[in-house]
Amino acid sequence: MSSIKKPKIALVHDYIKEFGGAERVLEILSDIYPQADIFTTLYLPEFLGPHRSRLQKKWKNRLHTSFFQHTPFLPKLISPLRLLSPLAFKLFNFSKYDIIITSATGAYFPNSIRKKSAKHYCYCHTPPRYLYGLPTARNLKKYPLLNFLAQIINHFLRFFDFHWAQQIDQFIANSQTVKKRIGKFYRRPAVIINPPIDLPKKNLINTNRQDFYLSGGRLARAKRYDIAIKACNQLKLPLKIFGRDFASYAQELKNLAGPTIDFLGEVPQSKKAKLFSQAKAFIFSADQEDFGMVVLEAMAYGCPVIAHKSGGAEETVIDGQTGVFFDQLNLNSCIKAIKKFQKLSIKPTDCYRQAQKFSQSVFISKIKKLVN
Repeated sequence: MSSIKKPKIALVHDYIKEFGGAERVLEILSDIYPQADIFTTLYLPEFLGPHRSRLQKKWKNRLHTSFFQHTPFLPKLISPLRLLSPLAFKLFNFSKYDIIITSATGAYFPNSIRKKSAKHYCYCHTPPRYLYGLPTARNLKKYPLLNFLAQIINHFLRFFDFHWAQQIDQFIANSQTVKKRIGKFYRRPAVIINPPIDLPKKNLINTNRQDFYLSGGRLARAKRYDIAIKACNQLKLPLKIFGRDFASYAQELKNLAGPTIDFLGEVPQSKKAKLFSQAKAFIFSADQEDFGMVVLEAMAYGCPVIAHKSGGAEETVIDGQTGVFFDQLNLNSCIKAIKKFQKLSIKPTDCYRQAQKFSQSVFISKIKKLVN
């Protein structure tokens, strides 16, 4: 009886210079397929903070980087190198692989690979936000000439991005929001498999919350932490913010902060879990977020969410049961939502049950069923 040959699998990711939701998805994919090689344009473990040692151990002898890895002043050139990223991906040799799964964050162009005869799945976190008019971490409108040149370049990049999207055998969207973007910008169908959320043991859910609010994640401009800060300034509410600075936005936020705002920096998972289990509520002010794993991470610890009603948060927060929404992305709307929340009695167990629907085991089961 002949044995069945296991398919040779490759995982492809834009770049690895931080640890956010997309990198968490990549980590779980690498756990599902422990023999898979991992290809990325550049790998800077010194920026991975408390996740560094774990990932280095998991990915030892599996990571393959492009010529970007040897670029001088590499951390400063992440953004302009996106123009050369298609070349970097095309130079990888995928001739020996049967299945390729690209984890496309919307920063670079991993779908430009030469897939040869392999079946190509794309786990799409979002089409590039900067190409399609979605809020981004940088505000180029402050620099008219640079913005003008960027718009010209982006016009051509949209053409190529669309072309490479047609080579995908199967799109996987991380949310209904992203599925709609894939349909609109690429004219392609997609299946939805939400990102994996780590669940604590149910008996760790704390029903006695402390008197502080929480926000955090990647400290990028599109996350609109300024609204949460201004709201808590005005209401004189204690707000703790965790996360790594992105594009020097943290200093702008600190300049806005009043005496009740506390910046914690990047924190390990154990401390983040403690914050989620103690906070009165998690404030999520992101503008058209692709999915928002941090919202469900908060709910997994019984922490209700006060969220802007846009993007992925609309798919995960149940208004009045696991949190409340504010409709307008401005100070007054956020303040109204906080005051509305203060009048409610949201059960931590309801938050936990909602997070269960997005657990790591659910993600693994769906990925295996689709790819296998």
